[in-house]
Amino acid sequence: MKKLLIIAIMFLFGAVSLSAQGELNEKQKVFFRNERSFAILLNTDGSGVSYRGAKRIDFLNKRLLEIEAGTLKHPKEYKGSNPNVQGGNFVFGKLNSTFYLRGGIGHQHELFKKADLGGIAIRYFYSAGPVIALYKPIYYRIIYFLPNNEYTIKKEKFSNSITGNSEIYSRASFTKGLNETKVLPGLFVKGGFNFEYSKEDKIIHAIEVGAQINAFPKKIPIMAGSDNKTIFFSLFVSYRFGMIIDPLDPESNKLSNIFRRKKNK
Repeated sequence: MKKLLIIAIMFLFGAVSLSAQGELNEKQKVFFRNERSFAILLNTDGSGVSYRGAKRIDFLNKRLLEIEAGTLKHPKEYKGSNPNVQGGNFVFGKLNSTFYLRGGIGHQHELFKKADLGGIAIRYFYSAGPVIALYKPIYYRIIYFLPNNEYTIKKEKFSNSITGNSEIYSRASFTKGLNETKVLPGLFVKGGFNFEYSKEDKIIHAIEVGAQINAFPKKIPIMAGSDNKTIFFSLFVSYRFGMIIDPLDPESNKLSNIFRRKKNK
C-alpha cells in the first residue's frame, strides 16, 4: 500500500511539474515576444525611415518606442527646368530643404490575431512626442546676361526678382548652405493600422496606413510666398520589417534572419 501511495504521489508530482512547465513555456512564448522593426514611409508631404521597439505589456498590448527621420514638403512643390538649357530639374520658388527628426512613445493593440501563419494580424497603434525640423537654404545657379550675348552664372538664393525658370540654370550643390541650417522644435502625433502578414513566426512583415501631424510654433519657410505652414497634416503608408526578440533563443535574433526563408524539411 505504501509503495502504491509513493508511486501515486510521484506520478502526481510529475504531472503537476509537466503542467507547470507547459504553462511557463506558454507564458514565455507570450511575454518574451518583444519586437524590433524598421520601416520605409511614404507620406503625402514627404518620405522617411523609422525604427520601432515594441515591448509587450500583456497578451494584446505593446508599448512602443519610435525614432523617425524624413522630409517635409510643401504641397505646391512642382519640379521644372530651364527650357533653354540642360541644367537639371529644380523646384521654382523653393527657399529651404526641410527635414525632420522625431522620437515618440506610443501604444499598440491587437484587434485580430492570425488564425495561422498564412493569415493577417490587424492592430491599431498611436504615438506622440517631440519633433525637430531642420531647414537649410537652397542655392540656385542664376544666369546673368552680359553685353555681346555673353552671360555669367552666380550661386544665389531664390529671390522675388527671379520671374521665371529661364533665369535659373540649375540648382546648386546640396552642400551649399549647410552652414546656414536652422532648427525648429515642435510636437507630433500619429496613428494608424498595422497589417502583419509574415509567414514566419519570429519575422515581421507588415503594411501600415494612417495619419500624422507635425506642429511647430512658427511657419517653416519652404516656399517663397505667404502660404507656408506651422501644422503639417499628412497621410502615410509604410512597409515595416523586423523580428521578434526572444532572449531564450539568441540565434533567432540575428538581423540576417529577417529575409531568410525557412527550408522545408
